[in-house]
Amino acid sequence: DWSSDVCSSDLVICNDQRFEQLKAAELNSVEIYSGLSVINDLVQLDKIDIVLNSLVGFAGFQPTFNALLAGKRVALANKESLVVGGRLITNLVNSTGAELIPVDSEHSAMLQCMVGEPKNRIEKIIITASGGPFRDYSPDQMSNISVEQALKHPNWDMGAKITIDSSTMMNKGLEIIEAHWLFDLPVEKIEPVIHPQSIVHSIVTYVDGSSKAQLGPPDMKVPIIYALTYPNRLQLESPRMDWTKQQELTFYPVDYSKFPCVKLAMEVIDDQDLAPAILNAANEIAVQRFLNREISYISIPKIVEKSLEKLTDSTEISLQNLINIDKETREFASRIN
Repeated sequence: DWSSDVCSSDLVICNDQRFEQLKAAELNSVEIYSGLSVINDLVQLDKIDIVLNSLVGFAGFQPTFNALLAGKRVALANKESLVVGGRLITNLVNSTGAELIPVDSEHSAMLQCMVGEPKNRIEKIIITASGGPFRDYSPDQMSNISVEQALKHPNWDMGAKITIDSSTMMNKGLEIIEAHWLFDLPVEKIEPVIHPQSIVHSIVTYVDGSSKAQLGPPDMKVPIIYALTYPNRLQLESPRMDWTKQQELTFYPVDYSKFPCVKLAMEVIDDQDLAPAILNAANEIAVQRFLNREISYISIPKIVEKSLEKLTDSTEISLQNLINIDKETREFASRIN
């Protein structure tokens, strides 16, 4: 049984097509395993203390679920875990004594601003967004966006899917859902704003009118280390703000007519059914179809909206039902325009 002797030289790959290629490479002293089921077993091992989940999309949900089921600390960079099954995930945290610490820079910032503060004293969370490369585009310009344009993020270096989500601002919508579940706050208390410099990562306003903000140059090392060592801080060689130079920090409201994905995400938060899972699956398919040049850029939110209208029902939330609706939504979103 591989799981009884896991060590730092074990490697798990989910892409079965690459498995044989890796095996053929004859990597010395490295045991190679394949499949999502292996990851689900791995995260539950007794010798595992912390699980850092940075898988992209719905694929990250079951590893998060299983790690929390085993009472682990999960450093979460897979926002879809909370988007598709926030109720299940938070129930697990409460019942098992597991820890869920955010890695996304915005949610790490929120957590850092909340340390030492009673949750019932929070008036609002302001979650910042760069606005992506199209924040100054007109509606006409939005209709002619190419794949190459959408993949050029002004501040962050990320994978293709997350970069497209940032440009449509669906990424911010998903992060609002994530914040709702992480901090048990209604959507009315979570407000997105455009902040092009990506220096202020989030702001928490309290009932006395005071606000705390977490600032820093765009760099994921800080939230990663903070999640792994929370509530402590380690010395870290990371970029610092240079306060001897003039700084410009600007903020302005989100234009929901130009970025409908944000509004779609905010509207499904209060649904007690599987709508957030539908939103996520439809978006994953729409983004991939855009990257494959099958649909236009402005078709992404249209496919998500049509999927929500067609598939949303009041089915009870369970692990199997989430898996089923994810599959059904992907099949539907693959067919429509």
